[in-house]
Amino acid sequence: MADLTTDFIGIKSPNPFWLASAPPTDKEYNVRRAFEAGWGGVVWKTLGAEGPPVVNVNGPRYGAIYGADRRLMGLNNIELITDRPLETNLEEMARVKADYPDRALIASIMVPCDEASWKAILPRVMETGADGIELNFGCPHGMAERGMGSAVGQVPEYIEMVTRWCKQYYDRPVIVKLTPNITDIRGPAQAAKNGGADAVSLINTINSITSVDLDLFAPEPTIDGKGTHGGYCGPAVKPIALNMVAEIARDPNTHGLPISGIGGVTTWRDAAEFMVMGAGNVQVCTAAMTYGFKIVEEMKRGLSQWMDEKGYTSTSEFIGKGVPNVTDWQYLNLNYVTKARISQDDCIKCGRCFAACEDTSHQAIWMHEDRTFEVNDAECVACNLCVDVCPVENCITMEELAPGVVDPRTGREVSAEPGNWTQHPNNPSAQAAE
Repeated sequence: MADLTTDFIGIKSPNPFWLASAPPTDKEYNVRRAFEAGWGGVVWKTLGAEGPPVVNVNGPRYGAIYGADRRLMGLNNIELITDRPLETNLEEMARVKADYPDRALIASIMVPCDEASWKAILPRVMETGADGIELNFGCPHGMAERGMGSAVGQVPEYIEMVTRWCKQYYDRPVIVKLTPNITDIRGPAQAAKNGGADAVSLINTINSITSVDLDLFAPEPTIDGKGTHGGYCGPAVKPIALNMVAEIARDPNTHGLPISGIGGVTTWRDAAEFMVMGAGNVQVCTAAMTYGFKIVEEMKRGLSQWMDEKGYTSTSEFIGKGVPNVTDWQYLNLNYVTKARISQDDCIKCGRCFAACEDTSHQAIWMHEDRTFEVNDAECVACNLCVDVCPVENCITMEELAPGVVDPRTGREVSAEPGNWTQHPNNPSAQAAE
């Protein structure tokens, strides 16, 4: 059996699945249930400084985006950081850590952007025995308007400054949680590294309005006739998160910086994809809120089985394995040629492939009188749209043409020399460049 034990920046946990800082980690009761269900670690819901209490709305806090089967694809969250007293949270954290010493427990923190505030809270967090801290530089709503959260995460100089303060006044691992609400994620990651961060975690939620009530003419969730922007999370944000994780992992300036992957992790496969793209572990929120804490058992079993099938005995053997295969468009091999192939045995004759290709693509699929569908290789550009719209898995596949085979679209042989596309006589991009 594969060993799921992870050592992330010196923080050990029995598996790489942590709960992200969010409503599911707001109190001792929840966290104990999570650990009993099998989660490897927890990032406690963000703590704030002592002072005026944080007050959350007493109306709806979430908006939702659904798939066609009403499966939850995304949540828009307008909840603020914990509204429970700091001392209460610290006492509960200490009790939980004492009772579950083998689980990772991280304290998420967000206080005003001044040295005194950070210097005051860090010793108190240290007394809980927490394994480390996560700096919440990503919350896009409510706290950002108060000069915290993404208001800090969008300014690399602030990220570096606060990280340095934390490394000065705290002697355990410091993780910097990054906001995706920025043009280029690499700048904030570089700033965190420059400030001495032990790791970064990403992504935090995406600034969003998920829907509008067309009777009240207000964003949802609606509070007494008005709404606000919130933080978007869930399966729908996974592609954005994966890209940002990969960008940090492959950037020479941040290469080797440990990453905790967050954003739409719902299955073991999602977790494996993040880890292959450079994440040392993953954090989960929306999936737990949708299906409950016990979903972690399915994640652990699936990841363990996949590792067994691949021959991996530990997660360290495949973390970052896919990073060298992430490149820029200009380095793709334009001599690589594939064509779509339709399995007549599997086809249900729905016609989606034909409609999509005929109306919006390259008119490369014929529909015969008996309503069978065939690919016209001479027009197929291998865009893959037919594969994506087909409702039958593996009914349409892409077949690679080996070097030397004639490409029916051009009437010429597929080049046997990858990388020479700028000289290839059949490449329209090369011709345009000339």
